[in-house]
Amino acid sequence: MTNVYIGFDFGMRRIGVAVGQDVTRTAKPIDTINAKMGVPNWEEVLKLIKQWSPKALVVGIPYNMDGTEQSVTISARDFAQALGEKTGLMVHEVDERLSTVAAREAVFEQGGYKGLKGAAIDSVAAQVILESWMSANV
Repeated sequence: MTNVYIGFDFGMRRIGVAVGQDVTRTAKPIDTINAKMGVPNWEEVLKLIKQWSPKALVVGIPYNMDGTEQSVTISARDFAQALGEKTGLMVHEVDERLSTVAAREAVFEQGGYKGLKGAAIDSVAAQVILESWMSANV
């Protein structure tokens, strides 16, 4: 049986979302949810979770390159905790350093500079985060 997972690239203004499965350990970007001061539209988040029925959720936690926490780290952890409380699902936190860089590179390869402007970098970053977690844990 295939297990589905949803990954989130947390941001204070936007939260990227990707969905993946454990057979191929691949994910695809599906949405970007607007947030205000790190608080998403929970109705949208819960709608996606209901639609995909994931086994678990994965949230990227941002750190500085030297491993220290940054101001958004606590907000990302608060988001992960709220996800678990609102859904009853297991939420895995993953170090997301360089996920946005990798996402920008992938989008640039597909569409050049125009792709970077119009692409949902956040949802591609969620894809990178989720695939990284699945390759190590599934």
